[in-house]
Amino acid sequence: MNQDYITPDQWSIKEDGFEIDNVQSSESLFSIGNGSMGQRANFEETYTGPSFQGSYIGGVYYPDKTRVGWWKNGYPEYFSKVLNAPNWIGINVMVNDETLDLFSCKKIDKFSRELNMKEGWLGRSFEATLQNDTIVKVNVKRFLSLEHEELGAIKYDITPLNTKAKITYQPYLDSGITNQDTNWDDQFWQTTYKEVDQNQGFIRSHTLKTFYEVCSFMESKVFLNSKELSTQGESLQKEMEVSISFSEYVAKGSTFSIHKFAGYTTSLNHDKTELISAAKSILKMAADKGFDTLLQSQKEAWDKIWQMSDITIEGDVKAQQGIRFNIFQLNQTYTGTDHRLNIGPKGFTGEKYGGSTYWDTEAYCIPFYMATKDQHVARNLLKYRYNHLGKAIENAEKLGFSNGAALYPMVTMDGEESHNEWEITFEEIHRNGAIAYAIFNYHRFTDDYSYIQEMGLEVLIAIARFWHQRSTFSKPKDKYVILGVTGPNEYENNVNNNWYTNYIAKWCIEYAVENIRKVEKEFKDDYGRIFQKTGLTTTEVDDMLKVAENMYFPYSEEHGVYLQQEGFLDKEMVKVDDLDKNLRPINQNWSWDRILRSPYIKQADTLQGFYFFEHHFKTEDLEKHFDFYEPFTVHESSLSPCVHSIQAALLGRMEQAYSFYLRTSRLDLDDYNKEVKEGCHITSMAGTWMSIVEGFGGMRVKNDQLHFSPKIPKEWRSYSFKVNFRNHILKVNVSHDRTEFTLEKGEALAVDLDGKTIEVA
Repeated sequence: MNQDYITPDQWSIKEDGFEIDNVQSSESLFSIGNGSMGQRANFEETYTGPSFQGSYIGGVYYPDKTRVGWWKNGYPEYFSKVLNAPNWIGINVMVNDETLDLFSCKKIDKFSRELNMKEGWLGRSFEATLQNDTIVKVNVKRFLSLEHEELGAIKYDITPLNTKAKITYQPYLDSGITNQDTNWDDQFWQTTYKEVDQNQGFIRSHTLKTFYEVCSFMESKVFLNSKELSTQGESLQKEMEVSISFSEYVAKGSTFSIHKFAGYTTSLNHDKTELISAAKSILKMAADKGFDTLLQSQKEAWDKIWQMSDITIEGDVKAQQGIRFNIFQLNQTYTGTDHRLNIGPKGFTGEKYGGSTYWDTEAYCIPFYMATKDQHVARNLLKYRYNHLGKAIENAEKLGFSNGAALYPMVTMDGEESHNEWEITFEEIHRNGAIAYAIFNYHRFTDDYSYIQEMGLEVLIAIARFWHQRSTFSKPKDKYVILGVTGPNEYENNVNNNWYTNYIAKWCIEYAVENIRKVEKEFKDDYGRIFQKTGLTTTEVDDMLKVAENMYFPYSEEHGVYLQQEGFLDKEMVKVDDLDKNLRPINQNWSWDRILRSPYIKQADTLQGFYFFEHHFKTEDLEKHFDFYEPFTVHESSLSPCVHSIQAALLGRMEQAYSFYLRTSRLDLDDYNKEVKEGCHITSMAGTWMSIVEGFGGMRVKNDQLHFSPKIPKEWRSYSFKVNFRNHILKVNVSHDRTEFTLEKGEALAVDLDGKTIEVA
């Protein structure tokens, strides 16, 4: 049974009532971020119950030494860990000298928590009866500023309800934190300096090995019934903590408040000698503006984001809440302003999977950012990969490849492979194809060829060289084969001739050659530079094409489908519907050996190829493959439901498409995979957007023109979305009886609606 304690609401994630068993899940679901930093929704006050404390800084990581039972030659030396950063949200609260702790209170009433997605803030309120029988009402509001990306703010109010009370606030900074996800229980941080003065506190610390310098900072002000008090707090210091204590005797019914401004300055953005002075400048600005003014700016910044990225759904609150939650988290995680950053699979909501980027970015996220932002945001994501090309070539060299062949990492922070499961790191090589596909997809959507001539062609050549060298000529088959791989379906390892891998390898080579010839013909200066830099020869190009033209694809004549890999039909072909539901999810109930011998598919594999290359196949081909593979798919990857939703919609199977949509949009809200306490599935959230725009909306780009074939679930009255297509902002509104287009920016635009061209002005 899925969790169901989140209250349906169009614009907010809401929780009513305090349940200890839900705390860690809520810490994930109510997480906040601003693209540069983020934090789980931990309580500001002391909480001694089960909790997963987490604050994270974009781009700051630790190379945690690989831990395996048996070291294989070529293993990455480390797994890049997203670091739990020094904690600045903490405020110890005492009421009549007793610590406020929801885990130990006698009684908690009227508890509610809200993540207001429209305005970008996290709120919480409750009434608590402490062990000393004092009853207090608490209201808290917190946000991470989009306008000032190094700053966050907290407003914490306490009102005694049954007696006069001594209230003590102790806002603190704590650098004595640890990662929940660690291989050797290493210390990741070293604290080097502490300072507390004039209601301000600073802690300087640096990461070990990578030596990122970070200053965590805070300043607090206190108020009685909204009137600021000129109180000088008492400074306190511990080994890895600084705090300031404010106490006030508060009459019954009066409200004592603290406003805390805090955040991080880092050596990523400042000279390391100026971190504290930069922090003081931020604090002065924050104190001058005050909490309410900063919050108003936050609301305006989010309003601007929503004006472009919102998807409205009429008639289905759970579906509406789901898509907005996904869009909100994507915008919290990546803003596109810093090309050094990327979109980690957990974003700022947890530590699992490590790394700053997977192939998820190219396969799932780029379409969302292309269509809802200016195109430079998606271009920055492609530039990120170009900047790592040298490392990708090094990664391939470590595995025995040569001549500038590149294997992009499965997991990375700086371009170096930092994933250490053999069957993933060395066999899930299809990720190279997703990076090439993203270049194709970007050009198709934006018509910006400059990326390819300036940077992208070098990436395409290096990837094509990898596929050329990774392929083996099979004499018995008289074809080129690709052996020992893991496809997108990670429930199959070390297989031969995974259809998706072979198909995307063939396509990558052909696409690279197509662009080599285009640049040679149309951009001679760029061609000369690239030709000289890569050492490419016409003979090598011919040899690559020979591999592409003679690639082997396993096929079943009996079923009329391409086989996921050789030997797929040798399995015991029991469909998912015939599995005991108590054994689901199988990844939590079966041994890995049993999973590998089963026919069960974690996520779209062959169908991933039909999604990418839909234009290469007839709809009947997709239908046949969908009918064959989906019944064996357990959808235990967050990346699975969205692709299946898009394809079900294309096939006109709206009940199935809607079911998959709900699963992808509410994957975390309803905790389908029973793991949300570890963090949210950020990258798959872009797939939710695709489910509506490409699935129900049927949006495609064909021959430089937008095409739509809209469908609508029977549960909805209407839905709408916007896309920024080549600097035209087009709004699409779909109801059961009509589709309306509105052009909000740009000259007249020709679009295709169900085969008929319409000019929208």
